[in-house]
Amino acid sequence: MWQPSRRFSLAFLTLGGFIAGIIFWGGFNTALEAGNTEQFCISCHEMKTNVYDELQSTIHFTNRSGVRAKCADCHVPHNWTDKIARKMQASKELWGKLFGTINTREKFEAKRRHLAENEWKRLKKNDSLECRNCHEFEYMDFTAQSARAAAMHSTNLASGEKTCIDCHKGIAHELPDMSGVEGW
Repeated sequence: MWQPSRRFSLAFLTLGGFIAGIIFWGGFNTALEAGNTEQFCISCHEMKTNVYDELQSTIHFTNRSGVRAKCADCHVPHNWTDKIARKMQASKELWGKLFGTINTREKFEAKRRHLAENEWKRLKKNDSLECRNCHEFEYMDFTAQSARAAAMHSTNLASGEKTCIDCHKGIAHELPDMSGVEGW
């Protein structure tokens, strides 16, 4: 274990390990990116018949500029370390698939608020990182926004007190039943 092989030179073993590492890394990264595709996300009916159908009627799906957000654009950070952390966090969501916790529309609606609040907390905690991958505060043209939007963006976002998700809940999916929640 601690000595070089009797059959192969140290250089051969080093080169072989390096090549095996590249192959492993390539396979790992390919699988990671395959899990970020829209086809993968909507391959289970829970996502296709619930949240994906809702997304299709929003500006993030169809708009005048032709830019369309896919599931991973909003739910998976773009930089590698945050992406890996999010993938590990999302792996527990597989339990929901395996045990059928949201496999019908009724079950999904019953858990919608809990699921939404988890996502809102995550976005609040990371300062709406996924939103900022496309919407950069520094490049906002306040003159092209409504007076209310310009006022909110120039004060709340500039001060750092609020982040995108504080005001834009329900931007891509229907809001859950918020009755009994203060401020709704």
